[in-house]
Amino acid sequence: MKKFALPIRFGVATSGCLIAYFLILALFDLHTNVFFSLFNGVIVGFGIYEAIKYYKLEVKKDFDYGSGFTAGLVTGFVATLVFTLFFALYATEINTAFLQELTTVWFNDFKNFEGIVFFTVAIMGFATTLVLTLSFMQLFKTSNNTRKKPVSRQVG
Repeated sequence: MKKFALPIRFGVATSGCLIAYFLILALFDLHTNVFFSLFNGVIVGFGIYEAIKYYKLEVKKDFDYGSGFTAGLVTGFVATLVFTLFFALYATEINTAFLQELTTVWFNDFKNFEGIVFFTVAIMGFATTLVLTLSFMQLFKTSNNTRKKPVSRQVG
């Protein structure tokens, strides 16, 4: 469990940032514009990057590709799950007109698509997590391409 403590903390912090960003957009009535959700990728990316970086600093020589990848995935999945739960709570309990506003803006033909929206939010978060974690691990992994200096031999 200690192995997951840092990524879970970063996941919760990342979800807090996502929720704060969403609520700020809601203050200005911009939360129905799905183009603002592109910034969610930046927020999640920063959280995953920092989680992998701090995890590498914490475990030092025990850091390998698998453990860093796991740290990134756990961070992103926790952030996605918490934000999706918040999003569902917001849309069904706090602002019940939100989904209707969203359907009016984008999908006039669908009357009841709550499940589709929540599923889409979760899938987008999980996909973003996977892609960003794979990308960031390219920065943090140790290279196998380092060449050893040839041993110079002196004759004579």
